[in-house]
Amino acid sequence: MILVTGATGHIGNVLVRELIKKGEKVRAMVIPRDDLTPLKDQEIELCIGDVLDPASLMRAMRGVDTVYHLAGIISILPGDNELLRRVNLEGTRNMLVAARRQGVRRFVYTSSIHALAHRPHGETVVENAGFLPGTTVEGYDTSKALASLEVRKAADEGLDAVIVCPTGVIGPYDYKLSELGTLILNALKKRAAFSIEGAYDFVDVRDVAQGEILAGTYGRKGETYILSGEWIKIHDILQVVRGVVNKKGPILKIPTWLAKAAANFTPYYYQLIRSKPQFTRYSIDTVQSNAVVSHEKATRELGYQPRGIRQALADTVHWLNEDRKMQEAWHDAGR
Repeated sequence: MILVTGATGHIGNVLVRELIKKGEKVRAMVIPRDDLTPLKDQEIELCIGDVLDPASLMRAMRGVDTVYHLAGIISILPGDNELLRRVNLEGTRNMLVAARRQGVRRFVYTSSIHALAHRPHGETVVENAGFLPGTTVEGYDTSKALASLEVRKAADEGLDAVIVCPTGVIGPYDYKLSELGTLILNALKKRAAFSIEGAYDFVDVRDVAQGEILAGTYGRKGETYILSGEWIKIHDILQVVRGVVNKKGPILKIPTWLAKAAANFTPYYYQLIRSKPQFTRYSIDTVQSNAVVSHEKATRELGYQPRGIRQALADTVHWLNEDRKMQEAWHDAGR
């Protein structure tokens, strides 16, 4: 039996699908009152659990051979967030304790490229950058770095654990609409699209899921594997997306100084309208940071082979067009 936490998330639901394709028995852990749409029609065993509830984790891991731990909070808002820290750090500690007590054979933790120590432009980001919380920028980065160090410690103490670090994730089955998914949806819906100067390494969610499985199968105990894809400019993403559906209209580039000035106020705006943030100082800094990332280690040791980013974008557009829930989101976005 395989346990997947965070199973309704973007990577989580795709990982569940890929595991089922391989004939694996999957137990999907979801939080109470979670939207189960991403898991519709999947032959899985559902269990209710919370990483902050150790007793529920003991139940979830009963009879489990391998754990893929993806549950966590993602935030591009500035500053510290107590719940984010508790879920990402204390929740991971609770998972590790439960895994050891229940005799889990293999533990795969999904960290983040942002958890690795930042490197200046001109240096390729590789795994030996290390998890150094003091070099990260925001609360999310620090929480993932600290949690990754906890996994490393558990591996040193005997747990057969590995860590994977995806870069910016895109792709189909984005039911909850990530920040990039929202950007793509808006580029398809609205006549004018807005871009900022910058680029990043983006990877198809299906390749991340495959990388997770490869790490669970071939990864070396205590090791970290970057699951990256391809470097691409934000402006080029919008061009590719619009080209897939032959969408006409201008792509307007916002000057960096103006984008950063506006970003000082956007957190308050998103809180006011109670909406998921799409545009913050953190997101601007991210696409203007060093994004030269290597997946050479994962390719060499695991056989990881990500597809081209343009194919990933095209598949994302087709899925957004075809999925009924996304059609509803499309309609709502146009109001």
